Amino acid sequence: MNNKEGNNNKSGGRANSSRPSSNKPTRAGGERSGAKPAMQKRAQGPKKVKINTKVAAIASDKVEKKPNQAPKRPKVKDEIRLNKYIANSGACSRRDADIYIQSGNVKVNGIPVIEMGYMVKPGDVVNFDGNVLTPEKKEYILLNKPKNFTTALDEGQEYRNVLELVKGSTTSKIGAVGRMDKNTTGLLLFTNDTDMIRKFTLPTNKSSKIYQVSLDKNLKFEDLEKINKGLVLDGHRVFVEDVSYIEGESKSEIGLKLRSSNVKVVRSIFEHFSYDVLRIDRVAFAGLTKKNLPRGNWRMLTEQEIINLKNS
Repeated sequence: MNNKEGNNNKSGGRANSSRPSSNKPTRAGGERSGAKPAMQKRAQGPKKVKINTKVAAIASDKVEKKPNQAPKRPKVKDEIRLNKYIANSGACSRRDADIYIQSGNVKVNGIPVIEMGYMVKPGDVVNFDGNVLTPEKKEYILLNKPKNFTTALDEGQEYRNVLELVKGSTTSKIGAVGRMDKNTTGLLLFTNDTDMIRKFTLPTNKSSKIYQVSLDKNLKFEDLEKINKGLVLDGHRVFVEDVSYIEGESKSEIGLKLRSSNVKVVRSIFEHFSYDVLRIDRVAFAGLTKKNLPRGNWRMLTEQEIINLKNS
């Protein structure tokens, strides 16, 4: 064996072959003749620090508490804000209830509560200014109002009040949603839900009402077009969703669809164009209709109808 072979054996290498020599270093740590230097290890930057997103989210949600502010927590089914609970019992308005709460005159289960936004749970006993409160169940009654009844409560009036027509429907103290004079007929909603009454009397309410209007003469087509485009009455813009002649009737019978629940607005629209209004009949109110409800009769709303009203 020659020296070359001996050196190869000592270094752990193979015998001469046609394969190219390896660039790997020898066991002794040296490099073979003509071999390229080994590739250096890529330099690594500083390790990225993993952020605990859960902890960060909790920290970001922390808001400095204001005085008398109840801590946020998930709402439990059938809970109700304390001020609304008091208002529903008929003791006072929500705004006045807030004043009573801040002054310490309200107790829940015997403990004074001054936190704004406190939630009352089913079974809680609420003591308001020394009296235990019992909130009324919300009632919703739909009446098909006849003529010669009015929503006015003035003493000594000539015409009877609409509340006579729904007498016996409930023991709760209810009120009409909006006003109707003696000559106006059709759908009129009654409830003890003050939030509902306020909602439908606001000018921003977007629910539709449909009226059938009887005029003293035929409505001119050009006037119908002007009404359809909307008009200004007493400095206020009135938006009309639709106006049309009623099919099969004379052109003095008009269908009018708009958002206002104020019957005076309906009358003023046609008087603006020099027409006398003989009759106004509200045939639809926020999705409710007169179907199966004869004139002078009333019925309780279904659960689904109540949900629809609250979402309208």
